Amino acid sequence: MNEIKVIRGREEWVRAGAYSVRIQGMNRQHHIPLEMEFDEHDCEDTWYVVLLDDGYPVATCRFYEVGSETIAMGRVVVLPEYRGRELGSKTIREAEQMAAKLGYKKIEIESRTVAIPFYEKNGYTIEDPTVRGKDLFECVRMSKYIL
Repeated sequence: MNEIKVIRGREEWVRAGAYSVRIQGMNRQHHIPLEMEFDEHDCEDTWYVVLLDDGYPVATCRFYEVGSETIAMGRVVVLPEYRGRELGSKTIREAEQMAAKLGYKKIEIESRTVAIPFYEKNGYTIEDPTVRGKDLFECVRMSKYIL
């Protein structure tokens, strides 16, 4: 693995990198229909973080404002062949740093129940333990306050 490069932004080319990872990591792997993977939050107002290995998109997440000091983060995806290398944690740390620079104080995420330990390891706590069906996965709301 080469040195991982981080790109962040809202530009179309950054979104394209994020979409590439999501199509391969979710649509293809979990057979999620495209119309369920992409929603109204995939737009010019949403921020994306994409990790590149030798220019190739390998991990991503997105975030968007849900309140004056709060963002929702989601669509955290790492390509299967890159998992186990802490790239998911790196991706969300990059999003947290960017959100803090933009003035946000809280991050909310609808976590798949199987991903709860991952988010807890990254400082998130369960905000609402009610398990909800979200598309094809069962999810709970988790959150973290950032500086």
